[in-house]
Amino acid sequence: MVSVVKIRNAQRAQGPATVLAIGTSTPSHCVYQADYPDYYFRITKSEHLTDLKEKFKRMCEKSMIRKRYMHLDEELLKENPEMCAYMEPSLDARQDMVVVEVPKLGKEAASKAIKEWGQPKSKITHLVFCTTSGVDMPGADYQLTKLLGLRPSVKRLMMYQQGCFAGGTVLRLAKDLAENNAGARVLVVCSEITAVTFRGPSDTHLDSLVGQALFGDGAAAVIVGADPDMAIERPLFELVSATQTILPDSDGAIDGHLREVGLTFHLLKDVPGLISKNIEKSLVESFTPIGISDWNSLFFIAHPGGPAILDQVQLKLSLKEEKLKATRHVLSEYGNMSSACVLFILDEMRKKSLEEGKTTTGEGLEWGVLFGFGPGLTVETVVLHSLPTIRTL
Repeated sequence: MVSVVKIRNAQRAQGPATVLAIGTSTPSHCVYQADYPDYYFRITKSEHLTDLKEKFKRMCEKSMIRKRYMHLDEELLKENPEMCAYMEPSLDARQDMVVVEVPKLGKEAASKAIKEWGQPKSKITHLVFCTTSGVDMPGADYQLTKLLGLRPSVKRLMMYQQGCFAGGTVLRLAKDLAENNAGARVLVVCSEITAVTFRGPSDTHLDSLVGQALFGDGAAAVIVGADPDMAIERPLFELVSATQTILPDSDGAIDGHLREVGLTFHLLKDVPGLISKNIEKSLVESFTPIGISDWNSLFFIAHPGGPAILDQVQLKLSLKEEKLKATRHVLSEYGNMSSACVLFILDEMRKKSLEEGKTTTGEGLEWGVLFGFGPGLTVETVVLHSLPTIRTL
């Protein structure tokens, strides 16, 4: 009789989980940040709030965002005027949009990842779907399975309402699934649409206005698997370790509440200060076992919650300007897309590394870190090991 130990060993992969492909997608409607304050106050019928509009203009100017993509356009907002108020019951209208559009946007990203991977989608064994946009049963994971034509036996996990740190969470989960299931190929999809959080301005809730200035729509997908077949697969990054922690003294720092008016967003504390104060501890815990203490020797995939977070993290860790280049580029071109952001940055980094002739997918460096920051205040830390760029050709 075969022992349990032998059965378990046979079930597990030999090597670490690797990112095998990345795909991204956005809605077609593009909004330029310089034009957004005029558009936003006009569409929400708030032009009489002239002082508030000036504050919002300054927020947009300081955001370091050039453009964003949004499913919501003027036509949709005119059809749903209750979504333009600050606090009008509108959850039904928002849900009707996102439960359809979130899986559709996710399908576009997933299809690109599967195409790059180059293998039949029947080889996908697991699906992890993440969104902060809408809740439904059966969930967006089920809808995506149908849209893509995945096998009905694909093992699904649906993550709702996690927020911005979840881009790290899904990689942590995918790592565990890939390494504990020999031959597993995990499709990870993060799809975010701001139709649940869009609302008009309020001069008593400036934190909500911050969200209106920062967030954009986007979806990203990665395929994760261990023990890649080098004849047919091209690994990009190895997922070496992953941790999650709740920062001390951060209760209420970032909150979101699903109400009849949609998903309300609240910033209650100094989020950039809390993150920068605690960020080095996460690095020390993750990289001491590897023998790394020079943070400039790493490549960085940091969730761009906003420019103030990036500025303070860079200052606290004494990082060279170029260290957050990929992160700042994604913030500029897409805004804060919540969980999808870090996967967009991962995609940007490997593409730029190849274009610029770097030796590895991590800007020519061997080791790197991916950070997710979000409600809680929760930090996800994923240690990445880059691979030679020639493998991505």
